[in-house]
Amino acid sequence: MDQHIEDIKNVYFVGIGGIGMSALARYFNFSGKNVAGYDKTPSQITEDLKALGIEIHFDDDVAHIAEGFLDKEETLVVYTPAIPSDHSELTYFESQGFLIKKRAEVLGIITKGKYTLAVAGTHGKTTTTAILGHLLKESGAKVTAFLGGISENYNSNLILEGDEVVVVEADEFDRSFLQLYPDIAAVTSMDADHLDIYGQSDALDASFVEFSSRAKDHLLVKNGLVLGGMTLGIEDDADYCIKNIKIENGSYVFDLKTPEEIIADLRFDLPGEHNLLNAITAFAMAMLYGSPTKLLAKALSSFKGVKRRFSYQVKTKEKIYIDDYAHHPTEITALHQAVRQMHPDKKVLVVFQPHLFSRTQDFGVEFAASLSKFDTVFMLDIYPARELPIAGITSQWLLEMIDMEDKKMVVKENLVADILSSDAEVILTVGAGDIGEEVVKIREALLA
Repeated sequence: MDQHIEDIKNVYFVGIGGIGMSALARYFNFSGKNVAGYDKTPSQITEDLKALGIEIHFDDDVAHIAEGFLDKEETLVVYTPAIPSDHSELTYFESQGFLIKKRAEVLGIITKGKYTLAVAGTHGKTTTTAILGHLLKESGAKVTAFLGGISENYNSNLILEGDEVVVVEADEFDRSFLQLYPDIAAVTSMDADHLDIYGQSDALDASFVEFSSRAKDHLLVKNGLVLGGMTLGIEDDADYCIKNIKIENGSYVFDLKTPEEIIADLRFDLPGEHNLLNAITAFAMAMLYGSPTKLLAKALSSFKGVKRRFSYQVKTKEKIYIDDYAHHPTEITALHQAVRQMHPDKKVLVVFQPHLFSRTQDFGVEFAASLSKFDTVFMLDIYPARELPIAGITSQWLLEMIDMEDKKMVVKENLVADILSSDAEVILTVGAGDIGEEVVKIREALLA
């Protein structure tokens, strides 16, 4: 396939609604391929893909695959590791000898031979990648950027300006990022996660070491990580270091010390020091690529964010409502820091939906500690995604470990009413499951 991707006429996606899969679907659709696919459930992403003319069905049934996609000589099948091995469409394609590739393999093939900037990390990679794609586009680069979230600037997870340079989110799940050979790479964080895949955190660390060794020209890492490369930090000895942070009208204003110069009065709108580090990671990568600093500074100030990453839904004097994808204790702690910094002295309610039984089991104590920092906790049932239940691991088990009085289990059917009955001034919906589907209802109720 490496040589013949141009010859493929049809691309069929098993799991087309995933954030990474849908970016590839958009890419192939814009490249003139016939694109179709299956997903388990309809979503805003699948609706947006259908609006582009992409045929999608939601029943795992070979009979629903359009006839044009049954020619194995002209069809590439792309699947995500989240799809079970006994999926009938996938097993059909396997039995018929179709060319079948994981999403990560396809990204590797697309980026091969192109100048590639890749962002890895257990947290921060989606926002950093979105900032980087925006910076390069706004500073004139002919960029294709595959994003792991929906950019607020483009309402898409794909930026398609040309093929001079490719930006890609390098995902550690299933060791996917080891399919990539970046010219410039960054690692934002290396906290233990995906232990259902890796077993021990040492194995995860080893994968990051292997990924970082693939960077041909430059490697950037958060200061303190046990990797080589140039370092990124805030008020420390890092090679790229944020200095003199001020908050003006809800925005950060700061200076950036680089190995060559000090860039004064950069402006960035996303709250939280973790997002400041994401911003300078992207900024440094774009500088190393060769983008003009003045254009980058202007572009940084116009970045609007990524959907479900500290995404303001309501912002009035009476109520603040923020939706966020945080699904790891470190991310929840960072979210708490950002909320307290931007909205001091306000009562904060967090509605949390744990994601995966294994992650809840692995980090139960840490989840409880991070959630205990808020004033009120509403807990939804665990979102299982690809997993079967684990005995004794439930949301109630996690809730009981949280050190506060004002906490309770809730169900989605009553969530709006429960939120409206709270006297919290700041409301957060948090998690990587389907809690995002409730956002519009909650926002409309708060604004009614």
